[in-house]
Amino acid sequence: MTAIRKAACIGGGVIGGAWAARLLLGGIDVSMYDPHPEAKRIVGEVLANAERAYAMLTMAPLLARGRLTFSESLKEAVAGADWIQESVPERLDLKRGVITEIDRYADPKALIGSSTSGIMPTELQRDMKHPERMFVAHPYNPVYLLPLAELVGGERTSPETLELAKAMLAPIGMKGVILKKEIEAFVGDRLLEAIWREGLWLIHDDICDTETLDDVIRYSFGMRWAQMGLFETYRIAGGEAGMRHFLAQFGPCLSWPWTKLTDVVDLNDALVDKIAAQSDAQSGSRGIRELERIRDENLVGIMQALKGGDGGKGWGSGKVLADFEKHLWAKGGGKREMPDFSQPLRLVDTKVSAAWVDYNGHMTEHRYLQIFGDTSDALLRLIGVDFAYVEKGHSYYTVETHIRHLGEAKLGQALYTVLQVLSFDEKRIRYFTTLHDAQTGDALATAEQLMLHVDSGAGKATAAPKDILARLRPIAEAHARLPVPDGAGRSVGQKT
Repeated sequence: MTAIRKAACIGGGVIGGAWAARLLLGGIDVSMYDPHPEAKRIVGEVLANAERAYAMLTMAPLLARGRLTFSESLKEAVAGADWIQESVPERLDLKRGVITEIDRYADPKALIGSSTSGIMPTELQRDMKHPERMFVAHPYNPVYLLPLAELVGGERTSPETLELAKAMLAPIGMKGVILKKEIEAFVGDRLLEAIWREGLWLIHDDICDTETLDDVIRYSFGMRWAQMGLFETYRIAGGEAGMRHFLAQFGPCLSWPWTKLTDVVDLNDALVDKIAAQSDAQSGSRGIRELERIRDENLVGIMQALKGGDGGKGWGSGKVLADFEKHLWAKGGGKREMPDFSQPLRLVDTKVSAAWVDYNGHMTEHRYLQIFGDTSDALLRLIGVDFAYVEKGHSYYTVETHIRHLGEAKLGQALYTVLQVLSFDEKRIRYFTTLHDAQTGDALATAEQLMLHVDSGAGKATAAPKDILARLRPIAEAHARLPVPDGAGRSVGQKT
């Protein structure tokens, strides 16, 4: 897969810093240039939020974080980079000048993306010597979580550049969508502007306040859009007759005088004060950083839920996450250092995220099973049962599980698991896992499980190959010399 080897970020504000975080957490070295005196602090805070979000986002082993360096000049920053992302303030003269300077100093084969929210790429590439490699890569905030980048070429951008950019974004968990033509504000911002304009009129005319407007979005069509977008949602609304029926039924409404989309609201001082006061009341005492953390937790929960869609293949942003995790496992999951077999194997370290807790703030029951399942997967990867093995038609299936709950795992709590193999033969592995509080070491839960090796195509149990058993045997033999863990072999309800 085509991948970014080294990146440069020119501009380190909210967007530029988040681009840097996405790249760094994708294992890519990043050179940053921003003359703003607070650039290091701002980027550092954005990166801290990103690392917190990724700890909740995935159990896959992240690649070693790339190295972040702050350069003294733009020329120094772009040296050796094959992806350069411009994220300076939204002024045509400034952006054009910066991109022209990047073009002057960068490798002629390096791709140059602009984070502009609406300026046409043809305008930005006007003075470049190598305009064929420049394009818009318009992301959405927070860039380190939201996977989309609108890829828009100018009149002199080569089609190959856009296809290459799309391919290079995939390994860092982003989905590039290529627009057929350039247009001001592209696709996403044009849709947002239409909603934004109508929303301003609704506030102006005292139809509702900012909180009510946001509630209408987040409790209704916002949820539909998150997983199925606009047109596919309306296709369902058309029933069995599909989109043609929907358009025939609701198309005439477009001519009704419902909206004020052709009128621009006057953002005078009175309206600005009204919106600001309502917004302050809506957010209460929550500061920006707290709101960002809440936003990130919610986005993680949505993406994790969507990851299970379409029969486990993932749906919408969840599919992008599933593909990203598969890439991470392929890159890092098979390169795990062999642990000490003389002790139970420490295989999973995690933290209880907001998406994992119930109304009491405690981790829900099915998340315990998820952690124990992730531990089982880690054992399988250790003995060679990885994605490639499963794709060939064989795997181990869990056929029995007995979980004991000994304590409570709460929001934000760091956890780890250790696994002891109790016995094995050519078809079965029996093992015992303990979930611990990472700070105190206390046992919070245990699981005794049995896995059976299967031929997935035939749908029946089969003997595991000799090379898999050869990797499993030394673990089992070493663990046979350990004391039997407390709780192994218990039945449900057995008295202590």
